[in-house]
Amino acid sequence: MVEVFLASRNEKKLGELSRILGAAAPGVAVVGLDDVPAYPEPVEDRATFAENALLKARAGFAATGLISLADDSGICVDALNGMPGVLSARWSGQPRSDERNNRLLLDQLEDVPDDRRGAHFVCAVAVVHAGGEFVVSGEMRGRVIRELRGVDGFGYDVLFVPDDTADDRTSAELAKDEKDAISHRGKALREVAVRLAGLV
Repeated sequence: MVEVFLASRNEKKLGELSRILGAAAPGVAVVGLDDVPAYPEPVEDRATFAENALLKARAGFAATGLISLADDSGICVDALNGMPGVLSARWSGQPRSDERNNRLLLDQLEDVPDDRRGAHFVCAVAVVHAGGEFVVSGEMRGRVIRELRGVDGFGYDVLFVPDDTADDRTSAELAKDEKDAISHRGKALREVAVRLAGLV
C-alpha cells in the first residue's frame, strides 16, 4: 500500500477521500493528521481556497515526506456577495461550530426571497509531492433553504439543496455515493485521484 497524507482530522473528509481514491487508485491508503507525528499546522489566513489548500499541503509534505493533500472549501452565497467563502468554517467566530455557522447564515438570509437564495460550494484540493505540486477545484451549485434537514454530511450540508438532484433533498440527506457523484469535493477528488494514480 502507498500512503497518501490528507492534512485533516475530519473523519468524514478522510472517509470521502478514501472512497473516491479507492475507486480510482487501488492500493492507496489515506492517513490523516492523527496518524502522523504532530507538527505545527499553518493558520488558514490566505485570500483564496487554493492558497489555503496549498499552504496546508506544503506543510504536510514538509513534515511527513508523504504525498500530501489538503483541501479548503466553503459555501459562497449569491445574496451575500459570495460570503462566507473562505471564512465558511469560522463564520460565527471561535471556537468553530457547524451549528452556530448554520444558524447565523439562516438569520442573515431570513428576509431574502427563495428565488434569490442561490449559492455554490467550492472545494480546492492541493497536492504536494516530491516532483511538484498542483491544485484542482470543484463546484456544486444549489440554493440555501430555510431550515436544517438531514444527518449525514457536515458543515452547511444540512441547509443546502444541490441543483443536480431530482428532488428537494439537502446534501445531508443524500446517500454517500449520490453526494460523491455531484459534490464539489467529489469532483475535485476524482480529478486528483486520476493524477495520483499516475504518481503511485
